[in-house]
Amino acid sequence: MSDTTLPTYSLPAEIAVLAERHRAANSVGMQVLNLLGNQADSLMDRLPDGVKSGLEEATRGALNVSFHAARYSRGKVGDKQSWLNTAFATAMGAVGGAGGLVSSLGELPVTTTVLMRAIQGIAAEHGFDPNDPEIAKECLTVFASAGPLEKDDGADIAFLSARLALTGATAQRVIAAIAPRMSIVMGQKLATQAVPVIGAAAGAAVNFAFTNYYQQMAHVHFGLLALSRDTAVPMATLVAQLRDALENTDKKVKNNDDA
Repeated sequence: MSDTTLPTYSLPAEIAVLAERHRAANSVGMQVLNLLGNQADSLMDRLPDGVKSGLEEATRGALNVSFHAARYSRGKVGDKQSWLNTAFATAMGAVGGAGGLVSSLGELPVTTTVLMRAIQGIAAEHGFDPNDPEIAKECLTVFASAGPLEKDDGADIAFLSARLALTGATAQRVIAAIAPRMSIVMGQKLATQAVPVIGAAAGAAVNFAFTNYYQQMAHVHFGLLALSRDTAVPMATLVAQLRDALENTDKKVKNNDDA
């Protein structure tokens, strides 16, 4: 920061805001699953074996394309508001889903680029430079979270800790590390879009969920990074506080349900 005067933070309050964003990220995906009437674990069964076997390579390719295209486009087109990112990705999902599996595969790198640009914009919103190689890798790391169609809070928290291992890693190594997990998430997305008859509606709904999810998780990720930067509290400590905040809320909800 250029100003030597640091902002005043109330860590519990800031962590509570980020915990709410984390919960909101997951709730959108669950709403989509309820809309489609599917369970995330069964979605991959819809895909042909040939698609499943090549999914990791396709995902790695989409990440590579989006990483370079998003960085290049920042010098040409300014960052968009969250709702515009969501609207564009939703429209692309409808187009991809309308043509079934083939068009959905073609839509994958486009949607991934939109998501990457949205994540870069959120990094900038929190005072980071997306053109900085280290911040570029942080943007990639957001994709390591579980994804909106996979209810896995543990994985969501684990990706926040993954940045601790980024030192010295190249962007290609980060992409190689996150591609296996993301290929599962993208496989669920493709399978949902390939649902007969409702492919366009499913594609739009899933892309809506994905864009909201990754934007919320980007706010969590870069919100924690900004807190660590401005307060000198270690990132690992802030991640642990976020985990505690989520667990405490879950306990309160469970107790209220049992009452």
